[in-house]
Amino acid sequence: MNVLIKDIPLNERPRERLINKGVEYLSNEDLLAILLKCGTRKHSVKDLANNILKQLDDINNLKDINLERLTKIKGIGQAKACELLAAIELGKRLNQKIDNINQIKIYSSSSIYEYYKEKLVNKLQEHFYCVYLDTKNHIIKDKLLFIGTINESLIHPREIFKEAYLLSASSIICVHNHPSGNSQPSKNDIIMTKQLMEVGKLLGIKVLDHIIIGKDNYYSFNDSN
Repeated sequence: MNVLIKDIPLNERPRERLINKGVEYLSNEDLLAILLKCGTRKHSVKDLANNILKQLDDINNLKDINLERLTKIKGIGQAKACELLAAIELGKRLNQKIDNINQIKIYSSSSIYEYYKEKLVNKLQEHFYCVYLDTKNHIIKDKLLFIGTINESLIHPREIFKEAYLLSASSIICVHNHPSGNSQPSKNDIIMTKQLMEVGKLLGIKVLDHIIIGKDNYYSFNDSN
């Protein structure tokens, strides 16, 4: 049944309920309806919100939804999808203790973990970042270099150290996640880390650490000697 907002009593509409009762009293459907703003000719905004929720086994899965999946839902075009994704990303950033990599002035494995855990903990694929530092261990920049199964053939030192030269970085930190949630290094992780350290020595750019992000835990090659 296509229930139009105009057919709902004024005091029961999502925005009016938010104003009169508070945002915490709204259902997931109501919150989505407010973000979507309006429906289409064939679908009310409440129907659109319901269609999105039907695609999710749990509301927590909303944080992992992407543009392609959203735009496959009837009535959700790119504009509405972008607005929702922007709101979801803001929510993620609000939960981060550190919202900008450049706020980390001096490197420590725990500070790197705090920054990356929200970015990486729910990713379904491995994401490999490189953090570039100056001579005082102040972070210059970070860059996502690879997505996919991490192995020594995929992670090419050329891409990692090319950026280091462009930034005049004196050292780097490698960071990647394990979608399994287990942060312990695999055989490929160990081999690849050794190779990067050897190349770094030849080029005069030190590999300070390689940090693996798991579920609620992390592994630091440096901390573990």
